[in-house]
Amino acid sequence: MSLPVHSGIAAVADRYSAYILDVWGVLHNGRAPYPGVRECLQRLRGAGKKVLLLSNAPRRAARVGAMLTRLGIPEAEYDHVVTSGELTREALAAGILGPTAKRYFCLGPEEDGGLLDGLDLQRVADVAAADFILAIGFFDPQRDTLRSYAPLFAAARARDLPMLCANPDLEVMWGGRHLPCAGTLAQAYAAEGGAVRLFGKPIRETYDAVIRWLGLPPKAVLAVGDSLRTDIAGANGAGLDSLLVTGGIHAPEWGLAPGDPPDVEKVAAACAALGFWPSGLLASFRW
Repeated sequence: MSLPVHSGIAAVADRYSAYILDVWGVLHNGRAPYPGVRECLQRLRGAGKKVLLLSNAPRRAARVGAMLTRLGIPEAEYDHVVTSGELTREALAAGILGPTAKRYFCLGPEEDGGLLDGLDLQRVADVAAADFILAIGFFDPQRDTLRSYAPLFAAARARDLPMLCANPDLEVMWGGRHLPCAGTLAQAYAAEGGAVRLFGKPIRETYDAVIRWLGLPPKAVLAVGDSLRTDIAGANGAGLDSLLVTGGIHAPEWGLAPGDPPDVEKVAAACAALGFWPSGLLASFRW
C-alpha cells in the first residue's frame, strides 16, 4: 500500500473541512509544544477549518484545555476537546454499569483520581469493597511494573469486577521518555480473564460522537495522530482519512530522531504487521 510523505499539513489542507488531532505526541511532548505546532493550528483556524482535539487522557476535557494553555497553546487555536476521561465519566453518569454499581476502586495516580468527583459514586480504598475498577494509569509509572498489580488483579478477578479503562494508550511520551499507561493494565487484566471496557481511541463509538459534533461527512474530516494502535486504527474503523506523525510514540522503534523524515519501509512494515494504514505520513505536525 502506498504511503505518501508530506512535508506539512499545507499539502492536504484544502481537501478537508475539519481536523481531528491527537494531543500528546502530536501537539506536545508533555513539557512543551513541538516546533511549528502553533503556526499550523493558527493557519487551519484562519482558513476556517474546524479543529477538534481528541485525547486519550484520563482527565476531564477542561483539565486538558488548561494544561494546553499552560504549555502555550491557547483555546483560540482549536474548537473543542474530547477526552477518554470525559467519555468514561459520561458513560458512568448515564448508568452504563447499572444502578447498583456505586463503589469504585481508582487505579492510578492521585493527581488524576478526581475524574468521577461530583457523580453519585463512592471511591473506596480497597478493591474488596468495590463494584468496579476505574483504571486511569499506573500508581507510579516510573517505577511500577505489571507484577506490582498481580495481587490487586487476583482480588478483583476473584470478585469478577469489571474494569473501565479511561485511557486505552499502552504508553505515552513524557519529555522523550516512554511511560506505561492504563491501556497496559487493561490489556493485562483482560488477558487474565477480567472484563474490560475501553473509552476513547480507537473505539468506534468515540469517533461516531466526534463526527456528530463536527456535523460533517467522514470524507470531509482528516485525523492526525502518532499511534498506529489508537489514532490510525480508530480512523480506519470510522472510515476517515488519516496522517501518521512518525516523530511521536513510534519514533524510537523506527530509529528516528526529532526532525528525521519518515522511514517509509519501516512504517509500512509496522502497518502491515498491525493491519492499520494511514493515508499518508508526516515527520511532525507543522504547516
